[in-house]
Amino acid sequence: MKEQNKRAWKPVSFGEAMIILLAMLLIMGLGVIKFGLSPMTPVLLVIALVILWAKIRGAEWDDIHNGIIEGIKTGIIPIFIFILIGALISVWIAAGIIPSMMVFGFHLISAQWFVPSVFLVCAIVGTSIGSAFTIISTIGIALFGMGTTMGFNPALVAGAIISGAIFGDKTSPLSDSTNLASAIAESELFAHIKNLMWSTIPAFLVSLVLYFILGTGSSDANAMGKINKTIATLTTNFSVSWWAALPIIVMFVCAWRKVPAIATLLLNVGLGIVMLFIEKPSTSLSSVATMIESGFVSKTGNASVDALLSRGGISAMMSTVSLIILTLTLGGLLMKFNIIQTAMVPLAQRLKNTGSVVTAAILSGIGVNIFVGEQYLSVILPGKAFKQTFNDRGLDNLALSRVLEDGGTVINYLIPWGVAAVFAANTLGVSTLAYLPFCFFSLLSPIFSILSGFTGIGLKRLPSADDSSATAATVATQAREGQGA
Repeated sequence: MKEQNKRAWKPVSFGEAMIILLAMLLIMGLGVIKFGLSPMTPVLLVIALVILWAKIRGAEWDDIHNGIIEGIKTGIIPIFIFILIGALISVWIAAGIIPSMMVFGFHLISAQWFVPSVFLVCAIVGTSIGSAFTIISTIGIALFGMGTTMGFNPALVAGAIISGAIFGDKTSPLSDSTNLASAIAESELFAHIKNLMWSTIPAFLVSLVLYFILGTGSSDANAMGKINKTIATLTTNFSVSWWAALPIIVMFVCAWRKVPAIATLLLNVGLGIVMLFIEKPSTSLSSVATMIESGFVSKTGNASVDALLSRGGISAMMSTVSLIILTLTLGGLLMKFNIIQTAMVPLAQRLKNTGSVVTAAILSGIGVNIFVGEQYLSVILPGKAFKQTFNDRGLDNLALSRVLEDGGTVINYLIPWGVAAVFAANTLGVSTLAYLPFCFFSLLSPIFSILSGFTGIGLKRLPSADDSSATAATVATQAREGQGA
């Protein structure tokens, strides 16, 4: 029976692959956008339908299981990082680290220029640390609390935080996604980061201008009264001091020393617990364990502060972890049965000019984000599918690695069922569809990358292609001179 099933399996055609992908998009889009469902249910439904399709076509259960295992395997480290971030958030709130950042931020950041300041701060710190998730879950929470207290649109503030964090993640040599894009395209890391600037700097500057236009001045006439009330609440109920800067300094040192994310997070969780015991010696071990597992519960009596600071804990990350497992499962199945590869490779081979090649590669990265919801796969799959096509068109590997960033990693934050988007939405408490229109950096990066593809500005070409063009020009000149003689 198994032999019959193996013989019955036929390669997936381009048309069949496209039908499956479009059906997936329809189901997930309707579920999340039209009916407002959590992404998990539509993704689970799509997984069930893909498995049913595979069995009808003759796939073995071993193949299905292997696809699931291979898919989930790539997400083990990110899953553990999310668990540690859940613990870090609760410990940092309890130890007064995040409340201290809020209080000092109120004194240092002008309300008039608040939103562009948020974007700049997250971009600068993100470049130093190299982790958008860490920025969003630490200083991002503090800045978000400040913004809502000042009366700014929460979705606008969240968009500025996420955009700045993505910029930092994209341009830092410490970033996992930046290193991945460079490795997949086989380009040198620092040359890759330098080449990113052709699309990244324009996207950054336009984003900054838009945040200045939309985010200057508080929309709430009573903002100063609310700020003073919040500061009083924080200083009364938490240990607010410059001592709270120590974990931030440790995080910078770990980034400078290139300490892995897991070790950095474990160190900061431990440091936060030590600070908590020093500041509040009466704290019991059981309360710390409960806080790490279930999150910190703020009981200041100020409803807005309590809503903002009652968060964190391992259990709070379980919904994100569940979605990661589901999306990685789906991605593993789609890769196992060559559905995405079948849809992408013929497209890559039919493209002729550089503009269309760049555009198709970016759209492929966006497509993988939409269909799979996993940012690493949005780099890996288009990278493998388009590498030879880029080289055939005379484009350097640096051109490909930039495209993989502009169409892959930055877009995952805009997909409601994307791993990064779910993390950001759950951490800040703002839905993906709400902050999406204000996440300007992610929206603009692929646009400027496509413009580069069609204009040729900043588009890195292979030296051999330039040499051949120069040789052809020299031959033509010599021929004309010979005719003139």
